[in-house]
Amino acid sequence: MPSARKPLICLAASGGGHVRQILDLKPVWQDYPHYIVTEDTALGRSIAAEEEVHFVPHFALGQARLGDRGAMLSGAWRSIVASWRIIARRPPDLFITTGAGSQLFVMIFARMRGAKVVLVDSFARFRAPSAFAKLAGRFAHVRIAQSAESGAAWPGALVFDPFRIEEGAAPAKAPLLFATVGATLPFDRLVRLVEKARDDGLIPEEIVVQHGDGGHAMPGVRSVEGLPFDEVKALLERASIVVCHGGTGSLITALRAWCQVIAVPRAFARGEHYDDHQSEIVDAFEERGLIQRADTDAQFAAALIAARERPARSATTDPAALVDYLRTLAEATPGR
Repeated sequence: MPSARKPLICLAASGGGHVRQILDLKPVWQDYPHYIVTEDTALGRSIAAEEEVHFVPHFALGQARLGDRGAMLSGAWRSIVASWRIIARRPPDLFITTGAGSQLFVMIFARMRGAKVVLVDSFARFRAPSAFAKLAGRFAHVRIAQSAESGAAWPGALVFDPFRIEEGAAPAKAPLLFATVGATLPFDRLVRLVEKARDDGLIPEEIVVQHGDGGHAMPGVRSVEGLPFDEVKALLERASIVVCHGGTGSLITALRAWCQVIAVPRAFARGEHYDDHQSEIVDAFEERGLIQRADTDAQFAAALIAARERPARSATTDPAALVDYLRTLAEATPGR
């Protein structure tokens, strides 16, 4: 019989799309005592205004691949200390993580303290499990993939595919182009693509840019390092065109709002990310006719023309089946 005491749930996710999926899973955890562990980003701070949130430092194995082994080791050590303090103070009964690197030690310590551990791999991994999933999966009691192809390549994983293309008429939009580099890293190449097109007279729309911490600020327009998530959503409701990196959180949030999306995937060879998974994501969305990819000034100029001519399409993730499964799991988890 399940305990009469409700289990304490820890929700753990790094920045960007990882923590946005935790928000999508709110129907699972909202009726239980809970707290969230994430990184100190604009989105993380927005969540902290309403929920109990604990921050851990950003680190990722890919930092070493980019030649910054020192930053990786420093971040990992600080993450170990912060993660242990959080779990020691608030040992959870159920631990749900959507990845990635910064949550590894939170996950390990939660498992050591007796939590039932659920690892939901990133929706971004269409074709194979992420490096985080392959590494951290050994510490999870339940492994969940979000595509059949990825699940087949991850032994023992359950599959819940949430991807849905929306039907209907697009709402009226303002003449606004919103460019966003995401929550984790600056991305000057994306900002400069927008700046060059503006200087060439290709963007008559109003422009708002979120350029990331320490990133290139585009002159002559509103250009800010970060924005609260509520303000991002408000901009997306107005914007006719969105230019973003290839993270699923940014893509899906823009598509939900019926924006025309131009995606500029971060490239490992340029030192913009820890691997090339954003190219895989962008290719998969482009194959479905949902977005346009641009890596060069010429491609970006062509994408702007197409964005104004073609009908808008919308897509979303519907985690209803995953929510039902996790609810059942939570109900069966005893509190301590």
